[in-house]
Order: sequence, then C-alpha cells, then structure tokens
Amino acid sequence: MYEGRTTERKQQLVESITEAMVDHADASPEHLHVIINDVPKESWGRNGKLGIHRED
Repeated sequence: MYEGRTTERKQQLVESITEAMVDHADASPEHLHVIINDVPKESWGRNGKLGIHRED
C-alpha cells in the first residue's frame, strides 16, 4: 500500500486482519504475522503509470 497512513490506522489494520484470519481461517493470533509494506508513490506502478501520476 502507499505510505502515509498513521500508526493508529496501521494498528487498526493489523487488528482487523488478525481478527479476520482467526474468524475465517481458524488461525491462532499468536502464530500470525502481519507485515505492512509502505511504498512511496514514486516506487509503485500499475497499468504503465507510477503512483505519483495516477488519480485513483
């Protein structure tokens, strides 16, 4: 995902992903690792355009 989200938002994301894995994949929270890969828009491209040139 593009960089720029707050630490609080990332914490919410980790909690939500963990909850979903426990509920839907019978995973154990203590065995889950969630890695957030913040990528600058100038280092991410899709459909032939860098993120800094995309409007969506």
